[in-house]
Amino acid sequence: MLVGIIKETLEGERRIAAVPETISKMVKSGMEVLVETGAGNESFISDADFEVAGAKIAPDAASVLSQSDLILKVNKPTVEEVNNIKEGAVLISFLQPFSSPEVIKALAARKVAALSMEMVPRITRAQRIDALSTMSTVAGYKVVLLAASACGRFMPMLATAAGTIPPAKAMIIGVGVAGLQAIATIKRLGAVVTAFDVRPAAGEQAKSLGAEFVSLEVPHDQAEDTGGYAREMSADFYKKEQDILRNHIKDADVVITTALIPGKRAPLLITEEMVKEMKPGSVIVDMAVEQGGNCELSEAGKDVLRHGVAIIGQVNIPSTMPVHASLLYARNLLAFVNLVSPDGKSMNIDLSDDVIIGSLITHNGEIVHPAIKDAVK
Repeated sequence: MLVGIIKETLEGERRIAAVPETISKMVKSGMEVLVETGAGNESFISDADFEVAGAKIAPDAASVLSQSDLILKVNKPTVEEVNNIKEGAVLISFLQPFSSPEVIKALAARKVAALSMEMVPRITRAQRIDALSTMSTVAGYKVVLLAASACGRFMPMLATAAGTIPPAKAMIIGVGVAGLQAIATIKRLGAVVTAFDVRPAAGEQAKSLGAEFVSLEVPHDQAEDTGGYAREMSADFYKKEQDILRNHIKDADVVITTALIPGKRAPLLITEEMVKEMKPGSVIVDMAVEQGGNCELSEAGKDVLRHGVAIIGQVNIPSTMPVHASLLYARNLLAFVNLVSPDGKSMNIDLSDDVIIGSLITHNGEIVHPAIKDAVK
């Protein structure tokens, strides 16, 4: 069985889907691995590093895609790349299936079994495969560094000969994986942290990291779907959230938002009027900016100053830490590879497996995921 790795072509993408550690393990299990030349350059991995791990180097992406039985990627392929994939191959990647109808249709036309890393169910046996959580950990750490760099204030309390400087106040909106990592990181920098989430269970997690917790409590089955992801709520509900957040945000030096809903626009939680009430020199980092943003004034891919507040709209945050983001993502993919190919010699798309069926988008020439089938018409 031949596993293919190509260079990521998305602008600004620095991650890669396999690293020497995971390639070595695949080779030891009996797989062959083919890597496009230069694929690891942005992650500081050379062709020679891959060769030492047991991979072979190919001159271009087309030669990798046309030969490989299994293709591992970070980002969704282009339609051109899909058309080069060997018919009937398996693809494991982030696919953005709700917003990529042409790619999904092309994958079905090539009879590719496409497994989407975004759609992996949040169940115990899938934890090692859950790349959304892994990349959220990376992003939750990095956004704090972005916020601290943009903020004109110290994070910790400082006692100096010129007097004492009080600690910065941070507000983290959303206590999922990214939010928890942001709490832990900014707390280590010395800030006083308040966290907000609609799920009562998130309160204990936030408090365990030293944050004060604020909530608009919602029953568990209303706040989350069966896959462990946030549900879309009503406009009245989001208005209540805004009313609660307003008083906390206006006193914050740093606000980090993480609220996302799979397949939907991110909920609007910070209005322009709320930004106007914030302290000049404070910072908002909108981690949901690629899905429309939690802040009304955030702009994807831009850092803007509005009403004296710096609003950071950094996209693809995990890619800014390519070494460890690639390592962790490659480990997630390896766990998935071991699930679909336990013997390293052939692949088994087991339609009775909860992890596989939950993340399988196309198979045998059809779009098979019910939610994606409805979205891609």
